Amino acid sequence: MEPQNKTFVLQFLLLGFTDDAELQCLIFSLFLFIYLVTILGNLLIILCISSESHLQTPMYFFLSNLSFNDIGLSTATVIKMLVNIQANDQSITYTGCLTQLFFVLAFAYFENFLLTVMAYDRYAAICHPLRYNIIMNPNLCVLLSLNSLFISVMDSLIHTLMVQRLSFCTDLEIPHFFCELDQVIKLSCSDTRIDNIVLFVATCVFGGVPLCGIIYSYYHIMSTILKITSLEGKYKAFSTCGTHLSVVSLFYGAGSMVCISSAISASPGKSAVASVMYSVLPQMMNPFIYSLRNKDMKVAIRNLFSRTISLE
Repeated sequence: MEPQNKTFVLQFLLLGFTDDAELQCLIFSLFLFIYLVTILGNLLIILCISSESHLQTPMYFFLSNLSFNDIGLSTATVIKMLVNIQANDQSITYTGCLTQLFFVLAFAYFENFLLTVMAYDRYAAICHPLRYNIIMNPNLCVLLSLNSLFISVMDSLIHTLMVQRLSFCTDLEIPHFFCELDQVIKLSCSDTRIDNIVLFVATCVFGGVPLCGIIYSYYHIMSTILKITSLEGKYKAFSTCGTHLSVVSLFYGAGSMVCISSAISASPGKSAVASVMYSVLPQMMNPFIYSLRNKDMKVAIRNLFSRTISLE
């Protein structure tokens, strides 16, 4: 088969989950519901944080960043699938695929870094409470957020530019509901060894190092909590990081399921379902986790609704 130069690639086909019309209607309804819940839930978190003065702290600053990022990641993955199902058209342009690829990677990496920064924030709050305000000053918080975003964008840009140099065969079917980097590389007729090496190294460095940072932070957090003599003190200390630990477990647990699924099964359908676990579900669940397990967020939500009702 003769390779086709990338400049002549007009579009890819996103195969999604199924070709069955009835199932596609069900999938459309399900993902539309998930997307709306994700957007509304994260917007609610952002509005509560911005409207409550007592929530203007480093922890909630990073949480608002996480909510913005979750909206972006969910939009980057779900919207195109919903449009394709509604139009009964599986195609996505070459430029559209690269654009989606860029944003999905940028948002995914940024979420990874944000969770690490939030773990450091909890480490500073529990292990160094007297110096917390000095350590987590506003300038450092903004700097950590901007640096995380910059690294995420640069790494995403590198992957996107490397895909752009590839040539593709006539088979341009992506067995996913969005342009996932690994699946796009598999379609190429070019030598993809460098791309796979870069992907592996980036995953180890920008995925493994932050995860090690989170584990290191929680090792010291747990050591500090165990030294507290009173049960009430232990509970209070752990409650300040329990919510974040739940979000971390959900995000990395979902990512691990994707890796395990890809390793033990070559089925495109199972791979597509596994991708939902890290690109859609955590973004929907995060607002529930933070609102249901956080007293300050519960109070802020009640205050927001009370003000809204009083204005009417």
